[in-house]
Amino acid sequence: MQTSHITLSVADGTNMQAFTVLPDGKPSAGLILFQEAFGVSGHIQGIARKLAAEGFAVIAPELFHRSAPPGWVAPYGQDFSLIMPHFQALTPEGLGADARASYDWLTARGISRVGAIGFCLGGRVAFLANAELPLGAAVSYYGGSLDQIAFMAPRLNGPHLFLWGGLDKHITPHVRSAVLEAVEAAGKPHASIVFSYADHAFNNDERPNYNPDASREGWALSMAFLKGRLQ
Repeated sequence: MQTSHITLSVADGTNMQAFTVLPDGKPSAGLILFQEAFGVSGHIQGIARKLAAEGFAVIAPELFHRSAPPGWVAPYGQDFSLIMPHFQALTPEGLGADARASYDWLTARGISRVGAIGFCLGGRVAFLANAELPLGAAVSYYGGSLDQIAFMAPRLNGPHLFLWGGLDKHITPHVRSAVLEAVEAAGKPHASIVFSYADHAFNNDERPNYNPDASREGWALSMAFLKGRLQ
């Protein structure tokens, strides 16, 4: 596979670095991979490689590019108050523009079927991207503050898969219900899986909450969901 760091021009006049991976051979479809709060880390880059091994062309945009230098990654365990300024600099308009620039990069390479997948912060952005772009499918792993943008549910384009940790104290059953009720009221196709035995960030094998069972099972569900609709 071929990996690279590229710089994209975003519609608001900013420049955004992204990590890209192209599979061996012709890509079967494209995926926009949205980061956790810690940046396009080694873990996210590893996910990009795993997705490319499944036949996808992958682009992982650096969502904090308006407030952090290119390549910025926060160490796990860092005081979250040091990350908050980057969170606070995010806007729905900016995230939509970032998603569009990533989508355009994929389609410019002749990739007509595009989806999205995201983790934590990225799970929220995957939902936003599905509402803003003509995606074929999207997956949100433990999407943070998804209830705050649940009003976008009527605009979802592709089927959406939600994966949650039942032990996650950051994303309560009330938050999950608010999101799913909005999607159901909008009549949008979706699936929602709660791993009762998993916590937040259960997919990240570099963090204490990693749960190998939930990670393996979530990945299998995600690949079946995405491949069935994109490849």
